[in-house]
Amino acid sequence: MSPRRLKLTLLLAGIALSGVIFLAWTQQWFSITLDDGPVLEVDGDVGAPAVSTLALTGLVLIGALAIAGPFFRAVLGVLQALLGATIVLSGVLALMDPIASSSAVITEATAVAGKEAVAGMVASAAITAWPWISTISGGLLTLVGIVVLMTGRLWPASSRKYAAVRTTAVGGGDPVEDWDSLSSGDDPTKEA
Repeated sequence: MSPRRLKLTLLLAGIALSGVIFLAWTQQWFSITLDDGPVLEVDGDVGAPAVSTLALTGLVLIGALAIAGPFFRAVLGVLQALLGATIVLSGVLALMDPIASSSAVITEATAVAGKEAVAGMVASAAITAWPWISTISGGLLTLVGIVVLMTGRLWPASSRKYAAVRTTAVGGGDPVEDWDSLSSGDDPTKEA
C-alpha cells in the first residue's frame, strides 16, 4: 500500500471509529429490572459518561494528524492509542459492573442512594450490544494509533500552506524601499 493511501485509510478509519464510538455512547447500554417490577433503560451517557468526550477528542486528533509533520504524527499516534485505551477502559468498567454504572438512573427513579442499597433493589441487569461495540471500537482505535506511530514518518508531507514559518524573504529587506513600494500600490507581503 502506498504511503498516501495508508495515510488516507488510517485517517478515515479514525474518523469512522470515533463516529461509531460516539453513536454507541448515545444508545441504550443496560436494561435494569428492579425488584418491584419497573425496567429502567440506561444509556451510554450514564454508563460511561467520558466516552463522548474521548470520541470527540479522537475526531479533533484526526484533523490535527492530517496536517502534522513526522514528529507530531508520532506524538499524535501515541495520543490516539491512549484515547482508544481509555475508551476500552471505560467500556470494560461499565461492563464489569452494570449496576454501579446505572446507579444514577436507579437513584433518580427510586430516590434510594448508596451502593449496597441500590444493588439490593435490582432483580436483573441486561447488557445490550452497544457497550461492546464502543469497547471494541476503542480497541481498534488503539490499533490505528499504533499503526500511525509506526508508519507516520513514511506519509507524504503536508502542503506548505500549513507551515508556520515563511521561507522566503518579504520585500527587498530595505524599509524605505518597502514603504515606497507600498506608496506605488505594490504589496511587499505578497509572494511574487
